[in-house]
Amino acid sequence: MAKFKTEFEIDRKPDQMRHVEVEIDFTTNALASILYRQGDTVVLACCTKEARLPGWFPRDSTKGWVHAEYSLLPGSTDSRFRRERRGAKGRTQEIERLIARSLRAAVDLEQLGPVALNVDCDILNADGGTRCASITAANLALRLAVRRLIANGQCLPLDLRPTDEERKSGWKPPTLTPEQQMEHENRVIPNDLAAISVGLIEGDVYLDLDYILDSNADVDMNVVKTADGKYVELQGTGEESTFSGEELFALIAQADAGLDGLFEVQAAILDGIN
Repeated sequence: MAKFKTEFEIDRKPDQMRHVEVEIDFTTNALASILYRQGDTVVLACCTKEARLPGWFPRDSTKGWVHAEYSLLPGSTDSRFRRERRGAKGRTQEIERLIARSLRAAVDLEQLGPVALNVDCDILNADGGTRCASITAANLALRLAVRRLIANGQCLPLDLRPTDEERKSGWKPPTLTPEQQMEHENRVIPNDLAAISVGLIEGDVYLDLDYILDSNADVDMNVVKTADGKYVELQGTGEESTFSGEELFALIAQADAGLDGLFEVQAAILDGIN
């Protein structure tokens, strides 16, 4: 049992991740919504479809777009977090950009087609690792939203999409078999996406940092990865400290083990869900 700078003790093993719980369709208006709990960090991720592509897209674009927003709700922290009324800035903006580019790295925008999706990640309770939990929750919401768009004919394979003439003449989307739907879903999102934090505390590597671990970390790192083993982003920082190459590899190895567990959780959660 490690003892830390703040005189708190932790009851988890260094390689033990916090418990994950997911509630699907927590809200009913979004195309897909996920209430995601990782320990005491709670995220509501909602995916919605925009009426049109962003204005800077070409009019005849065959590609889609995925955007993300992130927000700490006022009651999510121990002292009230003030709403950012004039738009995201600073830390919030940096996290939004991380979530959005991570999602786009996992999606084939050409296979998605001319569809614009927004994923909103609202932190209901913050206890460390909010950006990582948001990425994992956002992936679940995005995959479920894409699954539903495919089922209702709004996201089709390239060879089944209508021409302008067909659309004007009352074209109706074809009905795909369950096998065709799954094949196309896996073309749009070939691999799941997840993120986890790791930290170095007095020479020991800890997985999935909550607030106490994060505040005591000499080095902390966020690792974003796809299920096929490819890294999207590594964010590692020495907090008034430095770290060696050997310690860096130990941090990544610990993160990899946690991410493997998250990929298994994601697959089990959405198995058979429409």
